[in-house]
Amino acid sequence: MTKQGKRITKAYESLDREASYTIADAVKLVKDAATCKFDETVEIAMNLGVDPKHADQMVRGTVTLPHGTGKVLRVAVFARGDKAKEAESAGADLVGAEDLAEKIEKGETGFDRCIATPDMMAVVGKLGKVLGPKGLMPNPKLGTVTMDVTAAINAAKAGQIEFRVEKEGIVHAGVGKASFSPDNLTENVTAFVNAIIKAKPTGTKGTYLKRVSLSSSMGPGIKLDIATLGV
Repeated sequence: MTKQGKRITKAYESLDREASYTIADAVKLVKDAATCKFDETVEIAMNLGVDPKHADQMVRGTVTLPHGTGKVLRVAVFARGDKAKEAESAGADLVGAEDLAEKIEKGETGFDRCIATPDMMAVVGKLGKVLGPKGLMPNPKLGTVTMDVTAAINAAKAGQIEFRVEKEGIVHAGVGKASFSPDNLTENVTAFVNAIIKAKPTGTKGTYLKRVSLSSSMGPGIKLDIATLGV
């Protein structure tokens, strides 16, 4: 069994592990527990009553956090000609076609979002085994297969994040940094929770939100009170 460090043990000592809190109160506790020397990421984990093996129970989408993630996202764009120039002007970090695909096949995946124009999907499709497991495969439903590359790049840079339920029925994401103000973190968490509620699939049976917790990178998990989340 893994031993907890002194810092995390101390954090749990001052925490009622059976209690659940509103988003605002949980944010305060998370910020108090984020005592590392680096700016910890604030993370949310949501246990959903879905079985993503069934298509009608998949939870996937995007949400723009009102105050961003606190992380500088690197964006790769598959495009040619004028669209490639547009992507470069919009601030894409990597732009290319077959040459970019070759780099990715060789292991260059140091980016957080991958965007493609529709005509490039024949090239991008061959990278499914590389991009798919990393959650980087462009998808028209998520707005990452588009001719409006400027809007897609701007959205990614402004704090738009993608979410997708894992096979255990869990969705998790970074929703800001511990250095954010309590109000900004609360608004980010609220936006994410609302997006998950809105994305409730038609095939869901029984309780949809089963458990939700908030934590910093190195801090304890704080349970949110489901009844206060507007379900």
